[in-house]
Order: sequence, then C-alpha cells, then structure tokens
Amino acid sequence: MGRIVLKGLEFYGRHGARPEEYRLGARFVVDVEMEVAFEGRGDRLEATVDYARVYAEVAEAVERTRFYLIEALADHLADRLWAAFPALRALTVRVHKPQAPIPGVFRDVYAEVERRR
Repeated sequence: MGRIVLKGLEFYGRHGARPEEYRLGARFVVDVEMEVAFEGRGDRLEATVDYARVYAEVAEAVERTRFYLIEALADHLADRLWAAFPALRALTVRVHKPQAPIPGVFRDVYAEVERRR
C-alpha cells in the first residue's frame, strides 16, 4: 500500500453561514491523502490515481459550489473523490478555513473526513 498526498491546495470560495462570507468570499485550503495499492501496478498512469484529475475535482467543487459548513464541503469532496477513483483504499480530506470569522487569534480551523474500503 502507498500514499499519494496533495497538500495545501488553495482556492477562492464563497462558503460560510454568514451573508458576508458569501458576498466577500475567502481562501480555502484543501489537503487530500489517498492510500492506493502500488504493488504490481507497473509504471502507467492508468494503474494509479491521477492526481491532476484529483486536483480538478477538488477545484470544481470548491470554486463552483456553495456550502454553509466546511464539514459539509469536506464530506462532499470525500464522496466525490471516493466515487471517481475506485482504486482508493483509504481517503482523508481536510478543508481549512484560515480566515474563519472567529473573534480571536488562531492559526487555523479545519474539518476532516475519512473513508476506508
């Protein structure tokens, strides 16, 4: 078993429960960690998970769909990737909202979803 990781994918989206979050939008950061069987698969793109396609799936969902909650966005991304890539054995999706409207000092807020076959 091996891992393919896309870390720190940054997008501009309009997710959030407050009207100004939709109006102004914000930066969202997504991490995708995938477990895939590497053994005996050879050296062909068709035998693994094409991470350019993973990026495109994530970009479309984050940039073109609206969610009130980052946990709903994370769950949607996990469902979408799980369906699109049957070679996945395990999947972790994190959606970070570094400029979340919290009245205080913080480094990051994120929601995480996991799937396993």
